[in-house]
Amino acid sequence: MDISAIALQGLETSQAQFDQAAGRLASLGSPSPGAASVDTVDLSAQTVSLLSAKNAFEMNISVMKIANQMQSHLVDLLG
Repeated sequence: MDISAIALQGLETSQAQFDQAAGRLASLGSPSPGAASVDTVDLSAQTVSLLSAKNAFEMNISVMKIANQMQSHLVDLLG
């Protein structure tokens, strides 16, 4: 099990979640061609999604730092 690979996957997932929520917020107020302007974005839900993605990203960065420290300590023990 490679901890860094798991953390990297988590970073990619949280980045995708952030991009998706940001895209929904960015589309707010831009009507589709031929359609009436209707607000279909739940601002509170998208804000929660953005904050959740931010927290997940920070947590995965922390996991990567800890994995790096663990590898460094292992090299010190073996070397």
